[in-house]
Amino acid sequence: MIPGSPPGTSSTGQQLPLLAGTASLLIAPFLFIGGPDWASGPLLKSAWNLGHILLFALLTLAIRPWRWLSGWRLWLAVTAALLVAGIAIELIQNGHNRTMDGRDLLRNLIGSWLIIAWRPLFLPGTRASTGRGLVAGTAALLLCFELGSTGMVAARQWQVHHQLPLLYDFRHQNPKLFWTGSLAVSANHPVSHPQTLKIDLGTETYSGVSLNNLPADWRDYERLSITLFNPSADPLALTLRINDVAHDRSDHAYNDRYNTRLILDPGLNTFTRNLTDIENAPDGRTMDMSQIRRMGLFAVRLPEPRTVYLSDLRLD
Repeated sequence: MIPGSPPGTSSTGQQLPLLAGTASLLIAPFLFIGGPDWASGPLLKSAWNLGHILLFALLTLAIRPWRWLSGWRLWLAVTAALLVAGIAIELIQNGHNRTMDGRDLLRNLIGSWLIIAWRPLFLPGTRASTGRGLVAGTAALLLCFELGSTGMVAARQWQVHHQLPLLYDFRHQNPKLFWTGSLAVSANHPVSHPQTLKIDLGTETYSGVSLNNLPADWRDYERLSITLFNPSADPLALTLRINDVAHDRSDHAYNDRYNTRLILDPGLNTFTRNLTDIENAPDGRTMDMSQIRRMGLFAVRLPEPRTVYLSDLRLD
């Protein structure tokens, strides 16, 4: 024991790196195996990403780079090493059918920066300074930003879960949080909402939009209702497709999902479909109506670009 140090300080200082190293070895494999896949919901993905912060905080405690470096050299060396390691991890993950995410590099850094910034403040005899306080505060703010982002996703998913019978809340100003494709908020042709979604269709083989973030449990309802406005004088043929989580995690066979053709006459069109037809659409199984994952609207090989407005989307 160091003379004058509190009882147990030496043993605690030796045990903490060992515990941190053991924990990091247990967590590290989950960078490459398990966890959310592309069919998982936004909240699981966001919460899982926070594991980068925890892992690299534990690794920093285990390695203790301050034993060899201090001051700006410590910060520079750790940051450079983590960027190199992070890029390598992202490349390896991409080879294991995991999506590359540049923001994971920042999460890795936040984990280590937190330990490096806050550790001196807990050392006996360390004199507090404005510089150290600012650095520690900045690291804490970065952590709060990541936690806050996950909190916002959780709040949004709670709202999505409780918005039934609406499958999409047309009050949203940023549809990109829920849809993919070429679409935008519009004030044209509203029905029961203050605004609509303008969908631009191109001339490629398949052109349309997909609602990827929607209420998953449809079991308490009987019909799907969708209202669209065709501003053209010519009819427009669209395909409506719906699938569950099981389809997303399969080979995406055409006969493993629900597909139906919608012919839009000029003006307002409302279509209803029985959910029993959707449930029984997959060949050889029934669709899991408690785990609906995706809904798409698309056109096939249009001779010229077209526009359509989505005015309402709900279950009855």
